Amino acid sequence: MPLLNYTTKVDIYTTLGVIQGQLVKHGALKIMYDYDANGRISALSFMIPTAGGMRGVRLPANVDAVHRVLTKQKVKCDREQAERVAWRIIKDWLEAQMAILESEMVQIDEIFLPYMVNNSGQTLYEAYQNNQLMLEG
Repeated sequence: MPLLNYTTKVDIYTTLGVIQGQLVKHGALKIMYDYDANGRISALSFMIPTAGGMRGVRLPANVDAVHRVLTKQKVKCDREQAERVAWRIIKDWLEAQMAILESEMVQIDEIFLPYMVNNSGQTLYEAYQNNQLMLEG
């Protein structure tokens, strides 16, 4: 079965508006977009208050990966469709995470921990991936 939202016709700006609304509803401040060299939105960045103070978060959209998967799944797909699908998947993930937050099962920083950025703009996951954050066994 193809990826979630593979048939979406919703443009990315509508989806980004929904994402932005969810983030603002849950306390996000200073929302901005990161653009790639071709002028396409590659990530959404924002500040959010946590128990440990204000934290920066970057939610990336890996459109190339979505395009590769859809192509492997034999879904007729151009870059624009992959971009729509990628952002819809992020929207759905965020809505699910906000529902878990509203149920008080988690804290906001538990949701966004891998996407929190340090002073150089590197996410916690990127630091882990580069062996700059070791989890001892």
